[in-house]
Amino acid sequence: MLKGSMVALVTPFKKNGSIDEDKLRFLINWHIKNKTDGILVCGTTGESATLTHQEHKKIIGIAVDEAKNKVPIIAGAGSNSTDEALNLTKYAKKVGADYALVITPYYNKPTQSGLIQHFKKISKAVNIPIIIYNVPGRTGINILPETVVEIANSCKNIIGIKEASGSLSQATEIMSKAPKGFSLLSGNDQIILPIISIGGSGVVSVVANVVPKETHQLTESFLKGGLKKAKKIQLELYDLIKALFIETNPIPVKTALNLMGLIEGNFRLPLCKMDKKNLTKLKKTLKEYRLIK
Repeated sequence: MLKGSMVALVTPFKKNGSIDEDKLRFLINWHIKNKTDGILVCGTTGESATLTHQEHKKIIGIAVDEAKNKVPIIAGAGSNSTDEALNLTKYAKKVGADYALVITPYYNKPTQSGLIQHFKKISKAVNIPIIIYNVPGRTGINILPETVVEIANSCKNIIGIKEASGSLSQATEIMSKAPKGFSLLSGNDQIILPIISIGGSGVVSVVANVVPKETHQLTESFLKGGLKKAKKIQLELYDLIKALFIETNPIPVKTALNLMGLIEGNFRLPLCKMDKKNLTKLKKTLKEYRLIK
């Protein structure tokens, strides 16, 4: 079972738009040193939608190579095409990723039956632990709790879900019916603690990009029975989490990492630099958290 704080890692780009491999390797090591429990590459925060398949595979390979089994690598391997998702999942397995994160197909808006067939096809073809990624706000489709449970019962290597619907009711229903050992991971930083309290095992986190130690401590504290400490950290991080979603993710978090001197703040269109007003608000928050001077 995946436990703790899994960072949804940004993808650093150079000014010319190419992948900054040196910064990517630096970030992976920085997270290992700062106690991050797992690293997701090529997710939403990693701007997967603007990566070519060749780049997607390159990043997964770099992450596996640089992590050297010190932390689990979760490879974002989803697509709105089942065959494309299958291809990326096969590659993740081939290069030694520990898990594959497979998003519900976006834009197509499949039925629940289509979702079941999608995940079953990938699961049967690739022997790698798979995590379902449910983020209706991005995909236009919500995978229902009963669908998740049916998939989990039918596919033994589908071991968990990154639940980013923001619905505690939905997450609770999944955990009340899912098979033993099924992992529930929060996909929303605002509700890490509530998700863990109903049986979740951790978070796939955006805020962990800038405060990896604190996010690790939040999850570790609660999982070890330290509710008071976990509650304190969750509430302390609230304003920072809010600031990191002042514009579309990952614009604010990449901007924050740039202001912290960790990466260049480059994006691929249609994502672009922050509005000046929002940038001022973000800087103010980062100063309050002593992340910049």
